[in-house]
Amino acid sequence: MHYTDDLSTLSAHQLTGGFFVGWPDPPSPDKHLEILKSSYKVWLAMDGDQVCGFINAISDGLYSAFIPMLEVLPGYQQQGVGSDLILRMLESLSDLYSIDLCCDENVIPFYIRLGFTQTTCMSIRHYNRQNGL
Repeated sequence: MHYTDDLSTLSAHQLTGGFFVGWPDPPSPDKHLEILKSSYKVWLAMDGDQVCGFINAISDGLYSAFIPMLEVLPGYQQQGVGSDLILRMLESLSDLYSIDLCCDENVIPFYIRLGFTQTTCMSIRHYNRQNGL
């Protein structure tokens, strides 16, 4: 396993394999690639040439960043991949004042263990909209 923030040769084919488990409207591999390439920062966990985990951040590059996605393929979970991705991203964003994310309740302890503080987040999700992602 190795980690990289270089997306220059990344293809949609490398993003298949079971990301977005339980998501009602997951992005296609092509849209997933577009999301990653449009992000401010990205870290990938790689097993050979296959992506087995990723994290992305969007940011103004000056003051704040938001981490919208951290995903690890089911076969690689509980092996420290998610923790490694978070720590690499936090280092990449260390010059910023504010780093936020929203998460489900069951993963709050994971993020607290990695240095996050629990706050309140508000969101809108269009779960019933099929937007061709």
